[in-house]
Amino acid sequence: MDGMCHCENELSEIQTERELYELSELFKVLGDSTRIKIIYLLFENEMCVCDIADELSMTQSAISHQLKALKLARLVKCRRRGKTILYTLDDSHVTNIFKLGLEHVRGICE
Repeated sequence: MDGMCHCENELSEIQTERELYELSELFKVLGDSTRIKIIYLLFENEMCVCDIADELSMTQSAISHQLKALKLARLVKCRRRGKTILYTLDDSHVTNIFKLGLEHVRGICE
């Protein structure tokens, strides 16, 4: 024995495993082109489900389903204005993830 407690190392590994799992879940959510289109629309504008559906030529039900996944992943948030629920990107991290992904894709395409 080296006299060191290995509990901290195990906890660190578990935390890393959890973080890697959560990261893979995030990438799964981002792996859907409809969700990417929604994020793109929300990049600069706060929008309601009906406006997103119109822009993407999809049903409001289909958009609501995608927004639920984006909300669960904390990529979008919503607020109520009267009877309308408006969606926007959750925070600047989402903007940064999107920009970095776009830079990466553009670099590949060049």
